[in-house]
Amino acid sequence: MSKVYVITSGKGGVGKTTTTANLGVGLAMRGKKVVLVDTDTGLRNLDLLLGLENRIMYDLIDVAEGRVPCKKALVRHKKYESLFLLPTSQVKDKTSVNPEQLVKLCEDLRKEFDFILIDCPAGIEQGFKTAIAAADTAIVVTMPEISAVRDADKIIGELSRADKEDIKLIVNRIRPQMVESGDMLDMNDINDILSIECIGQVPDDEMVVTSTNKGEPCITMEHSLAGLPQHRWPHLRRGHPLHGIPEGGLLPEAQAPRIWSIRRERHAGFGQEDFWQEREIGADRA
Repeated sequence: MSKVYVITSGKGGVGKTTTTANLGVGLAMRGKKVVLVDTDTGLRNLDLLLGLENRIMYDLIDVAEGRVPCKKALVRHKKYESLFLLPTSQVKDKTSVNPEQLVKLCEDLRKEFDFILIDCPAGIEQGFKTAIAAADTAIVVTMPEISAVRDADKIIGELSRADKEDIKLIVNRIRPQMVESGDMLDMNDINDILSIECIGQVPDDEMVVTSTNKGEPCITMEHSLAGLPQHRWPHLRRGHPLHGIPEGGLLPEAQAPRIWSIRRERHAGFGQEDFWQEREIGADRA
């Protein structure tokens, strides 16, 4: 059974699209048939990260509106034959595709692909609601900064309200020296706030900029610190959850989520602002 993953963040600039591109290439390198669906209409960048910007003829909007069949809009990766991109439009807006259209599209894609990865736009407006509609699993990407983690917490609440129960976390752009000195949130801090399973911890790496400019995801670069943990991922079986924490990896393993009582209260109506006020004054409700 194929799986649909949505990669989301809430806050922009945390590496959501970069994560989507690298996940897709990593899965294709393992022989999986993968399609990446860009739903960031008007602000598409996934094609650039894959080096496919000059091969686009049709887009997600053309497919959703029935002008072309899906297969005609798919762009095959130049190096990995089992990796495809369904780009979106640069000129339309995020209301151009509705949730029902994306659900139908993903149901069709399930027949052909092992993994369907949806690159979600930032924020919690209509584009977010459309992107998450078809997802079996949501992967929330954040950074160890309080503003990014707070936005991730908001996204987790929105996903829960949309009845998305399988929610995973990737923490991006970690600087171990800053974590050690106490100038950056560590995994215990993030777990205390978000209380979801962390499947990947990715160090900050200047080579990500190089990889973006070249259109070559950093997972393909031998000396990329950000790409290295993904090379160490266990074998990904078709239809099984992603597991991204490297075995003996660069960073300490995430601790198990510990504050389920807070999460249950919040989902039962415990206010978001009240939750953060409790955290800021250091109250321990676990």
